[in-house]
Amino acid sequence: MPEVNTSPLLTPNWDLEVDFETDKYYSAQIGEVARIVHFLKEHAVGRKIAKVEIKDDEIVYGKAQCTAPKFKKGVEHKEIVDVKQQGKYFWLVLDSLPHPLMHFGMSGWMKFSNDDTAYYKPLNEKGISGVEWPPKYWKFILTLEGEPECRIAFVDPRRLSRVRVVYVEADMMRDTAPLKQNGPDPVIDHEIITIDWLADKLRKKRVPVKALLLDQACISGIGNWVADEILYQARIHPEQYSNTFTDSQVKALHHSLVYVCAVAVETLADSSKFPDDWLMKYRWGKGKKGGDRLPSGEHIAHLKVGGRTSAIVPSVQIKNGPVAADVDDDTGEQKSALKTRGQRRPKAETTGNGANAEANNDAVNAESSKSGAMGQQEARDDSNAEIIEAGIQDQSRKQQQNAVFKLSPPPKKSTRSRNKDKKEDSKENKPAPIPPKPFTKAEAMKVTKQKAIRQKEEERLAKEQPTEAKAVKNTKRKAKRKGGEPVEKQPKQAKQAKRTREEDEDEDGNGNENENEDETPKAKRVKAN
Repeated sequence: MPEVNTSPLLTPNWDLEVDFETDKYYSAQIGEVARIVHFLKEHAVGRKIAKVEIKDDEIVYGKAQCTAPKFKKGVEHKEIVDVKQQGKYFWLVLDSLPHPLMHFGMSGWMKFSNDDTAYYKPLNEKGISGVEWPPKYWKFILTLEGEPECRIAFVDPRRLSRVRVVYVEADMMRDTAPLKQNGPDPVIDHEIITIDWLADKLRKKRVPVKALLLDQACISGIGNWVADEILYQARIHPEQYSNTFTDSQVKALHHSLVYVCAVAVETLADSSKFPDDWLMKYRWGKGKKGGDRLPSGEHIAHLKVGGRTSAIVPSVQIKNGPVAADVDDDTGEQKSALKTRGQRRPKAETTGNGANAEANNDAVNAESSKSGAMGQQEARDDSNAEIIEAGIQDQSRKQQQNAVFKLSPPPKKSTRSRNKDKKEDSKENKPAPIPPKPFTKAEAMKVTKQKAIRQKEEERLAKEQPTEAKAVKNTKRKAKRKGGEPVEKQPKQAKQAKRTREEDEDEDGNGNENENEDETPKAKRVKAN
């Protein structure tokens, strides 16, 4: 294995590892976390935390049942005794309880004011690359006592990291949640991860082998590129089901697992120190001219396994058993293993290795058709099965898209139901009413005045015209007072009409008299005769 070089001059950017197809960030893995643990031991162990600056974040702290003030109170004025790691988790061992436990998530990282932990840039005379301070997206900053001056910032632009404090003794940290829910670390717990242990884990589940490697409840610290490198070095297809491995494949996978993780930790995830035959050095050229091939000319294909983009070399990683999907060895394109309309199901590929060469094609096809449901059911038993379920769900979606379903015709509706549906459709299709044209200010004032006049007229008429019941009551009261029979009182409208007729007659009489006065005496005599 290569020697460890702890010089800060070779520090590539490992805090943001990009998937070129989906433009997503990968989380810091076992090698990247080991890098930060190395810098913490170099600059922080044996020194006291003089000051803690915090930014309250209900996700980064809150999702871990913690708060920024609680974190500050737990670590301020404490001495850092040691730094520990398990997979993707790491924690500071302080001189008294509690101990801060951290996880970088998808894009978290730690930056030092007196050193450059991530970026491959020429350093200035102070030993740093001129990055702004405090850095963007910081969640807390630790200021250490003594010389040289050192400030440590925890940053996370996507807020997917987790920070908490744990109130247990330092030697009990790994027996406490959340660390106890995670599997063993391939480097620290290499004596636990034996060939027999790995064979038992593989054969208990029926899931794609890469999905099992990414499951943190099974093995801690393995991320996307590490899993791809392990499978490439072991010459195993990432979609082969875990319970189909032969003894020789289990042995090759175990050797590759321990080897790749050890090199990643020893080199502090510095890719310039990785062996030249690693896939890691050539997998990032997707979409570029000539960037999807190894120096030997072998094609690098990309496909989805366990919900993650995987890089494989189909000519080397041969399918030696049932797989979740097929990959064309020539083009590297992923194709469905399920039957679609108008096509025959492809025959299963077999080799001369082990019992797979004698497997019946029909049995293999039957196993492939049942793979999605069985894998999904078993993945739910794991405490950290999100990545596994993503892969099974992806395969299940392909099955649903390619399967042929015989749909029964819908039941006939009665005439009444059809008429009801027509009415509802006509209501829905009815055009919306045209809104009235808004009034101008002058028109609005005119309408308001008309309403006021009409209202006053109605009030006046209501006072002058008593109701019929009130008129009858008044008539009975007057008759009782006089001691006679009640006389039906004429309504006021009738009286008013009678009075109007009398006035008209009077006016007609007066008019005739006036006419007679204007006549001459001769005319009057003639008229009289």
